[in-house]
Amino acid sequence: MSDPRITSSIFTRGAVDLSALRSTAPADSRPTTPAQAGPPTGLPGTPAGGSAAVIDVTEANIQTEVLERSLTTPVVVFFGAAGYPESDEFAPVLERLAAEGAGAWLLARVDVQQNPRIAQMFQLQAVPTVYAIVGGRPVDAFPGVIPESQLRQWIQAVLKAGGVTVAEPEDPRLADADDALMDGDLDAAEAAYKKILAESPADAAAEAGLAQVGVARRVAGADPRAALAAAEQAPDDIEAQLLAADIEVLSGLAEQAYARLVGVVRRTAGDDREKVRQHLVSLFTIAGPDDPAVASARRALASALF
Repeated sequence: MSDPRITSSIFTRGAVDLSALRSTAPADSRPTTPAQAGPPTGLPGTPAGGSAAVIDVTEANIQTEVLERSLTTPVVVFFGAAGYPESDEFAPVLERLAAEGAGAWLLARVDVQQNPRIAQMFQLQAVPTVYAIVGGRPVDAFPGVIPESQLRQWIQAVLKAGGVTVAEPEDPRLADADDALMDGDLDAAEAAYKKILAESPADAAAEAGLAQVGVARRVAGADPRAALAAAEQAPDDIEAQLLAADIEVLSGLAEQAYARLVGVVRRTAGDDREKVRQHLVSLFTIAGPDDPAVASARRALASALF
C-alpha cells in the first residue's frame, strides 16, 4: 500500500494487540496525581464534536469509535501531543482532509499525554504517528509527518483497502492553471503547472497541462491548413511533420497525429528519430497512459523502433 517511508519498523513489528482495549476503562480512570511539567495537554485543531469526521479518542470510547466503526468505515488514528511542533502542524492537515472526505473515512485523534495506555498498546516510537484501522485491524502506519500530496495518496490507499471509492476533490491550483490555459495566458499556465509538479511530481493532470502549453506555443501563429498541406508535400521534413501533428492533436485528431509521427520514426534514424520519438511521447502525455489510442500508438512506436 505504501512507499518506503510509510512501510517502516513501526508497522513491521507485527500486529498491534488491541484486545486489552476492548474492555475499556472508565472515563475518569486516569491518575489523579498532578501531571509532570511539560508541554500542555489537549490536541490542537477542531474541538471534540466540531466535525462529524473528527473525534477525540480515549480508553472509554476507543471500542465504539475506532474498533467498531472501522468495521464499516476506515479510521485514521492520529497520535499527537499538544506543544510538539510537528504534531501541532500536522493535525490541522489531517482534519481538513477528513472534512473533505465527507464521511468516507474517520479521523480519530489520540492525545498520547492523556492516553498513555493507548499509545502503549500501539507500540508508539514517535509523536506524531498515524495508523489506519480497517475492519477492526491496523493495515498501515507511518511515524512523523509526510507532505500533503503523499498523505492524500496514502489515504486513497487506505480507502481502497477498506473497499471505499471516492473521487479526489478538485485541486484549486489545477483549476487556476487550466483557466489560464483556456484564456490563452500560456506563461501563467506554464508557471502554475510547473509549481504543481514541483510539489507533486507525479501529478498526471499537471503533466498533461504542461504538455498542452508546449503544443499551444509551437502552433502559435501557424496557419493550420497551410501547415498540414506543407507536411503533405514534404513527408521527410521533420519540422513540418511535428507541426502538423501538433495541429492535429489540438484539432481532436490525436490518433492521426500519432500515426503520422510513428510513420516518421519508421523513416528516420539517429538524432532525427529520437527527436520525433520524444515529441510523440510528449503528445501521449496530454491524453494520459489509460487512453486506448495512446496504448495502441505506443505499441506501434515500439514496433517502429525495434
